[in-house]
Amino acid sequence: MSCTIEKILTDAKTLLDRLREHDAAAESLVDQSAALHRRVAAMRDAGTVLPDQEIESQIDRICEMGEVMRKAVQVDDNQFCKIQEKLAQLELENKELRELLSISSESLQVRKENSVDPASQPIK
Repeated sequence: MSCTIEKILTDAKTLLDRLREHDAAAESLVDQSAALHRRVAAMRDAGTVLPDQEIESQIDRICEMGEVMRKAVQVDDNQFCKIQEKLAQLELENKELRELLSISSESLQVRKENSVDPASQPIK
């Protein structure tokens, strides 16, 4: 598996977008739950009562949706952490490779200067 910084950045952006979508979905669930609770309270105030079975069904459905969202966010968080670790590792490796390249370039430059330097040439 070849990982490039661009691929990791793209994956991180995708995960961030997905986290935002999950966050929006979670907010929607909270809003739906609040609306359901207001509806039940309004019906109680008006003397109308939803059957307990329907209330339980709605509550169970909302709880299931919330659990699915929590699991999805957890999976995305885990993937995001793995990508961040890999990105940090690649950045460190890139820095070390740049240092090695710099040392190698300096060494080549010194060799070129020594081979071109007229003072280092033997006198004939």
